[in-house]
Amino acid sequence: MIRPFKAEDIPQILEIYNYYVLNSTATFDLEISTIDAFKDKLLGIQADFPFYVFEAENQILGYAYASKFRPRPAYNGTVESTVYVKHDAHGKQIGSLLYTKLIEQLKQKKYHTVLGVLTIPNASSIKLHEKFGFKQVAELQEVGFKFGEWQNVGFWQLKL
Repeated sequence: MIRPFKAEDIPQILEIYNYYVLNSTATFDLEISTIDAFKDKLLGIQADFPFYVFEAENQILGYAYASKFRPRPAYNGTVESTVYVKHDAHGKQIGSLLYTKLIEQLKQKKYHTVLGVLTIPNASSIKLHEKFGFKQVAELQEVGFKFGEWQNVGFWQLKL
């Protein structure tokens, strides 16, 4: 079931996120986050943007939210999207269900553009974004350094 995020979800969401910090280039965080720092971040996002979780049998299996793209007011119609699915729950369409709900809410709130910012290569994330009509508009070469290698970042854009 997809529902709005609530503060009680934070420990499970942190567990999902920290797995990717330690095992993936999906995030450029290099060290796991603490509950207090993560709580502040998520509650700040929730205050201003749509934020949803996918829950099954009292377990969070994924989450998606929108956040501020850049701080200047001219960017207020543009958001960056984020989606994470628990590492052992892939292949169940959880990311697609979350994105469907998130994009629906962004349209209702009259946002103009959604950006997916992906470390590439990342075939599954690219496939998810393109399924929803995102188009790749940029590729930045060697802009993040993780696991001893320079990483590339791609920008996918969806005009709502």
